[in-house]
Amino acid sequence: MATRSLEGTWALILGASSGFGAAAARELAGAGMNILGVHLDTRATLPRAIQVIADIQALGQTALFLNTNAADSSKRSLALDRIEAVLAEAGAQTIHFVLHSLAFGALGPFIADGPEDAITETQMEMTLRVMAHSLVYWVQDLVQRRLLADGSRVYALSSGGAERVSPVYAAVSAAKAALESHARQLAVELGPRGIAVNCLRPGVCDTPALRAIPGHEPYVAEALRRNPAGRLTTTEDVAAVLVALADPRVTWISGAVIPVDGGELIVG
Repeated sequence: MATRSLEGTWALILGASSGFGAAAARELAGAGMNILGVHLDTRATLPRAIQVIADIQALGQTALFLNTNAADSSKRSLALDRIEAVLAEAGAQTIHFVLHSLAFGALGPFIADGPEDAITETQMEMTLRVMAHSLVYWVQDLVQRRLLADGSRVYALSSGGAERVSPVYAAVSAAKAALESHARQLAVELGPRGIAVNCLRPGVCDTPALRAIPGHEPYVAEALRRNPAGRLTTTEDVAAVLVALADPRVTWISGAVIPVDGGELIVG
Protein backbone atom coordinates (compact mmCIF):
# COMPACT_ATOMS: atom_id res chain seq x y z
CA MET A 1 0.00 0.00 0.00
CA ALA A 2 1.37 3.44 -0.95
CA THR A 3 0.57 4.99 2.43
CA ARG A 4 2.98 2.58 4.16
CA SER A 5 5.72 4.93 2.95
CA LEU A 6 4.36 7.38 5.55
CA GLU A 7 5.32 5.08 8.43
CA GLY A 8 7.14 6.99 11.17
CA THR A 9 6.83 10.41 9.52
CA TRP A 10 5.32 13.43 11.27
CA ALA A 11 2.29 15.58 10.55
CA LEU A 12 1.48 18.96 12.13
CA ILE A 13 -2.22 19.79 12.27
CA LEU A 14 -3.39 23.25 13.27
CA GLY A 15 -6.94 22.83 14.55
CA ALA A 16 -6.58 19.15 15.42
CA SER A 17 -9.33 18.55 17.96
CA SER A 18 -12.50 18.64 15.85
CA GLY A 19 -13.93 18.71 12.36
CA PHE A 20 -11.55 18.27 9.43
CA GLY A 21 -8.45 18.48 11.61
CA ALA A 22 -9.55 15.65 13.90
CA ALA A 23 -10.58 13.44 10.97
CA ALA A 24 -7.25 14.10 9.25
CA ALA A 25 -5.32 13.32 12.45
CA ARG A 26 -7.02 9.94 12.75
CA GLU A 27 -6.64 9.06 9.07
CA LEU A 28 -2.98 10.11 8.88
CA ALA A 29 -2.22 8.16 12.05
CA GLY A 30 -3.87 5.15 10.45
CA ALA A 31 -1.42 5.54 7.57
CA GLY A 32 1.50 5.40 10.01
CA MET A 33 2.14 9.06 10.78
CA ASN A 34 2.86 10.57 14.18
CA ILE A 35 0.68 13.59 14.90
CA LEU A 36 1.60 16.99 16.30
CA GLY A 37 -1.67 18.76 17.06
CA VAL A 38 -2.34 22.37 17.96
CA HIS A 39 -5.84 23.21 19.17
CA LEU A 40 -7.68 25.69 21.37
CA ASP A 41 -10.26 24.11 23.65
CA THR A 42 -12.02 25.12 26.83
CA ARG A 43 -12.67 22.73 29.70
CA ALA A 44 -16.05 21.96 28.14
CA THR A 45 -14.64 20.98 24.74
CA LEU A 46 -11.31 19.49 25.85
CA PRO A 47 -12.70 15.90 25.90
CA ARG A 48 -12.86 15.91 22.12
CA ALA A 49 -9.10 16.58 21.93
CA ILE A 50 -8.46 13.86 24.50
CA GLN A 51 -10.46 11.42 22.38
CA VAL A 52 -8.47 12.24 19.24
CA ILE A 53 -5.23 11.65 21.16
CA ALA A 54 -6.52 8.31 22.44
CA ASP A 55 -7.54 7.26 18.92
CA ILE A 56 -4.09 8.12 17.54
CA GLN A 57 -2.33 6.23 20.32
CA ALA A 58 -4.62 3.23 19.82
CA LEU A 59 -3.25 3.09 16.27
CA GLY A 60 0.27 2.85 17.68
CA GLN A 61 1.36 6.37 16.80
CA THR A 62 2.75 9.23 18.87
CA ALA A 63 0.43 12.16 19.59
CA LEU A 64 1.63 15.48 20.98
CA PHE A 65 -1.29 17.90 21.36
CA LEU A 66 -0.80 21.48 22.53
CA ASN A 67 -3.83 23.42 23.77
CA THR A 68 -2.85 26.95 22.80
CA ASN A 69 -3.80 29.86 20.56
CA ALA A 70 -2.21 29.09 17.18
CA ALA A 71 -2.77 32.68 16.02
CA ASP A 72 -0.73 34.24 18.87
CA SER A 73 2.90 34.83 17.87
CA SER A 74 4.46 34.23 21.29
CA LYS A 75 2.41 31.06 21.84
CA ARG A 76 3.31 29.88 18.35
CA SER A 77 6.99 30.25 19.24
CA LEU A 78 6.56 28.26 22.46
CA ALA A 79 4.63 25.55 20.62
CA LEU A 80 7.39 25.26 18.03
CA ASP A 81 10.01 25.00 20.77
CA ARG A 82 8.10 22.04 22.20
CA ILE A 83 7.63 20.50 18.76
CA GLU A 84 11.34 20.79 18.01
CA ALA A 85 12.16 19.08 21.30
CA VAL A 86 9.78 16.18 20.61
CA LEU A 87 11.14 15.68 17.11
CA ALA A 88 14.71 15.70 18.44
CA GLU A 89 13.82 13.11 21.08
CA ALA A 90 12.32 10.91 18.35
CA GLY A 91 15.36 11.32 16.11
CA ALA A 92 13.33 13.15 13.47
CA GLN A 93 14.50 16.29 11.70
CA THR A 94 11.56 17.50 9.67
CA ILE A 95 7.78 17.53 9.38
CA HIS A 96 6.44 15.84 6.27
CA PHE A 97 2.88 17.16 6.29
CA VAL A 98 1.25 20.36 7.60
CA LEU A 99 -2.49 20.99 7.68
CA HIS A 100 -3.94 24.43 8.43
CA SER A 101 -7.49 23.82 9.65
CA LEU A 102 -8.15 26.80 11.91
CA ALA A 103 -11.84 27.73 11.92
CA PHE A 104 -12.54 30.66 14.20
CA GLY A 105 -13.87 33.98 12.98
CA ALA A 106 -16.54 36.62 13.31
CA LEU A 107 -19.88 36.20 11.56
CA GLY A 108 -22.08 39.03 10.37
CA PRO A 109 -22.58 41.45 7.47
CA PHE A 110 -20.36 44.38 6.56
CA ILE A 111 -23.39 46.68 6.33
CA ALA A 112 -26.25 46.62 8.84
CA ASP A 113 -29.05 48.94 9.94
CA GLY A 114 -27.44 49.20 13.36
CA PRO A 115 -23.64 49.64 13.57
CA GLU A 116 -23.55 47.16 16.42
CA ASP A 117 -24.72 44.42 14.02
CA ALA A 118 -21.99 44.96 11.42
CA ILE A 119 -18.50 43.44 11.40
CA THR A 120 -16.07 45.67 13.30
CA GLU A 121 -12.48 46.46 12.45
CA THR A 122 -11.30 44.31 15.36
CA GLN A 123 -13.44 41.38 14.25
CA MET A 124 -12.24 41.66 10.66
CA GLU A 125 -8.58 41.72 11.66
CA MET A 126 -9.02 38.80 14.05
CA THR A 127 -10.78 36.68 11.44
CA LEU A 128 -8.15 37.33 8.79
CA ARG A 129 -5.32 36.72 11.27
CA VAL A 130 -6.66 33.39 12.49
CA MET A 131 -8.09 31.93 9.30
CA ALA A 132 -5.63 33.28 6.71
CA HIS A 133 -2.52 35.13 7.87
CA SER A 134 -1.59 32.52 10.48
CA LEU A 135 -0.81 30.12 7.62
CA VAL A 136 1.98 32.44 6.47
CA TYR A 137 3.38 32.96 9.96
CA TRP A 138 3.49 29.23 10.76
CA VAL A 139 5.14 28.38 7.46
CA GLN A 140 7.68 31.18 7.89
CA ASP A 141 8.67 29.85 11.30
CA LEU A 142 8.74 26.23 10.17
CA VAL A 143 11.05 27.14 7.28
CA GLN A 144 13.29 29.29 9.45
CA ARG A 145 13.64 26.44 11.96
CA ARG A 146 14.35 24.02 9.09
CA LEU A 147 11.41 21.86 10.05
CA LEU A 148 10.23 21.73 6.43
CA ALA A 149 12.43 20.18 3.77
CA ASP A 150 12.41 18.89 0.21
CA GLY A 151 9.30 16.73 -0.05
CA SER A 152 7.34 18.42 2.74
CA ARG A 153 3.89 19.62 1.84
CA VAL A 154 1.45 22.15 3.32
CA TYR A 155 -2.32 22.09 2.93
CA ALA A 156 -4.85 24.71 4.00
CA LEU A 157 -8.61 24.27 4.09
CA SER A 158 -10.61 26.85 2.17
CA SER A 159 -14.32 26.76 1.31
CA GLY A 160 -16.74 27.77 -1.40
CA GLY A 161 -17.08 31.04 0.52
CA ALA A 162 -13.79 32.14 -1.06
CA GLU A 163 -15.79 33.00 -4.19
CA ARG A 164 -19.45 32.84 -3.19
CA VAL A 165 -21.42 35.31 -1.05
CA SER A 166 -23.67 34.47 1.87
CA PRO A 167 -25.29 36.91 4.32
CA VAL A 168 -23.20 36.46 7.47
CA TYR A 169 -20.02 35.00 5.96
CA ALA A 170 -18.45 38.33 4.98
CA ALA A 171 -15.25 38.33 7.05
CA VAL A 172 -14.78 34.56 6.77
CA SER A 173 -15.23 34.78 3.01
CA ALA A 174 -12.50 37.42 2.87
CA ALA A 175 -10.27 35.19 5.00
CA LYS A 176 -10.78 32.18 2.74
CA ALA A 177 -9.97 34.24 -0.36
CA ALA A 178 -6.83 35.55 1.35
CA LEU A 179 -5.91 32.01 2.44
CA GLU A 180 -5.99 30.80 -1.15
CA SER A 181 -3.88 33.77 -2.25
CA HIS A 182 -1.34 33.11 0.53
CA ALA A 183 -1.09 29.47 -0.50
CA ARG A 184 -0.35 30.42 -4.11
CA GLN A 185 2.36 32.86 -3.05
CA LEU A 186 3.94 30.35 -0.66
CA ALA A 187 3.87 27.69 -3.37
CA VAL A 188 5.91 29.90 -5.70
CA GLU A 189 8.40 30.97 -3.02
CA LEU A 190 8.87 27.46 -1.62
CA GLY A 191 8.95 25.67 -4.97
CA PRO A 192 12.76 25.93 -5.26
CA ARG A 193 13.02 24.20 -1.87
CA GLY A 194 10.86 21.29 -3.00
CA ILE A 195 8.01 22.20 -0.61
CA ALA A 196 4.47 22.06 -2.03
CA VAL A 197 1.63 24.29 -0.81
CA ASN A 198 -2.02 23.82 -1.78
CA CYS A 199 -5.57 24.52 -0.63
CA LEU A 200 -8.37 22.02 -0.40
CA ARG A 201 -11.88 23.35 -0.87
CA PRO A 202 -14.36 20.96 0.80
CA GLY A 203 -18.06 21.07 0.12
CA VAL A 204 -20.60 21.90 2.81
CA CYS A 205 -19.89 19.58 5.73
CA ASP A 206 -21.65 19.13 9.07
CA THR A 207 -18.88 20.32 11.41
CA PRO A 208 -18.85 22.41 14.61
CA ALA A 209 -17.77 25.37 12.46
CA LEU A 210 -20.83 25.03 10.23
CA ARG A 211 -23.18 24.65 13.20
CA ALA A 212 -21.75 27.89 14.66
CA ILE A 213 -23.18 29.83 11.70
CA PRO A 214 -26.59 31.29 12.59
CA GLY A 215 -29.27 30.01 10.23
CA HIS A 216 -26.96 27.45 8.63
CA GLU A 217 -29.81 25.08 7.81
CA PRO A 218 -30.57 26.65 4.39
CA TYR A 219 -26.91 26.17 3.39
CA VAL A 220 -27.25 22.47 4.16
CA ALA A 221 -30.47 22.18 2.17
CA GLU A 222 -28.92 24.01 -0.79
CA ALA A 223 -25.82 21.81 -0.71
CA LEU A 224 -27.97 18.69 -0.72
CA ARG A 225 -29.88 20.05 -3.70
CA ARG A 226 -26.75 20.96 -5.64
CA ASN A 227 -24.51 18.00 -4.92
CA PRO A 228 -24.64 15.36 -7.67
CA ALA A 229 -24.31 12.62 -5.03
CA GLY A 230 -27.23 14.03 -3.04
CA ARG A 231 -25.33 14.19 0.23
CA LEU A 232 -23.04 16.49 2.18
CA THR A 233 -19.28 16.23 2.15
CA THR A 234 -17.95 14.43 5.23
CA THR A 235 -14.79 15.05 7.20
CA GLU A 236 -13.76 11.51 6.27
CA ASP A 237 -14.03 12.39 2.55
CA VAL A 238 -11.53 15.18 3.06
CA ALA A 239 -9.24 13.17 5.34
CA ALA A 240 -8.99 10.38 2.76
CA VAL A 241 -7.88 12.87 0.11
CA LEU A 242 -5.31 14.35 2.48
CA VAL A 243 -3.80 10.92 3.11
CA ALA A 244 -3.52 10.32 -0.63
CA LEU A 245 -1.84 13.70 -1.07
CA ALA A 246 0.55 12.92 1.80
CA ASP A 247 2.07 10.07 -0.21
CA PRO A 248 5.74 11.03 -0.75
CA ARG A 249 5.41 10.12 -4.42
CA VAL A 250 2.87 12.91 -4.94
CA THR A 251 5.15 15.89 -5.49
CA TRP A 252 3.97 17.71 -8.60
CA ILE A 253 0.86 19.44 -7.27
CA SER A 254 1.47 22.92 -5.85
CA GLY A 255 -0.26 26.28 -5.88
CA ALA A 256 -3.64 24.66 -6.53
CA VAL A 257 -7.11 24.93 -5.04
CA ILE A 258 -8.41 21.36 -5.04
CA PRO A 259 -12.17 20.83 -4.72
CA VAL A 260 -13.24 17.96 -2.47
CA ASP A 261 -16.99 18.28 -2.80
CA GLY A 262 -18.27 15.60 -5.18
CA GLY A 263 -18.98 18.29 -7.79
CA GLU A 264 -21.12 20.47 -5.53
CA LEU A 265 -19.62 23.84 -6.47
CA ILE A 266 -19.94 23.39 -10.24
CA VAL A 267 -23.69 22.82 -10.16
CA GLY A 268 -25.76 25.96 -10.68
